[in-house]
Amino acid sequence: QVQPVESGGGLVQAGGSLRLSCAASGSLSVNVMGWYRQAPGKQRELVAHIIGGGSTFYADSVKGRFTISRDNAKNTLYLQMNSLKPEDTAVYYCNTLSAAWAWGQGTQVTVSS
Repeated sequence: QVQPVESGGGLVQAGGSLRLSCAASGSLSVNVMGWYRQAPGKQRELVAHIIGGGSTFYADSVKGRFTISRDNAKNTLYLQMNSLKPEDTAVYYCNTLSAAWAWGQGTQVTVSS
């Protein structure tokens, strides 16, 4: 089963930026891919996804601040996060939109106020 590997998280002050990356043995280009996050005590939620043609969709909470993209040549998914807020603190994961892959370890994003 495909298990992605997420990276790029860290500790950042409010207003800062981070870029997350997701690599996997499975093809990212043929799947609708998403970035998810799970904050302590909360359910995992979808924050952004990208379809085959490149169209992107965002949760209202991150719209205008986050950008999902994909490099098919590198088989890598990205999430550019700008204007970060403390409420963005969570573990971030990538997966297909149907969560067909195994969940990876995720990457921790912590935003301090």
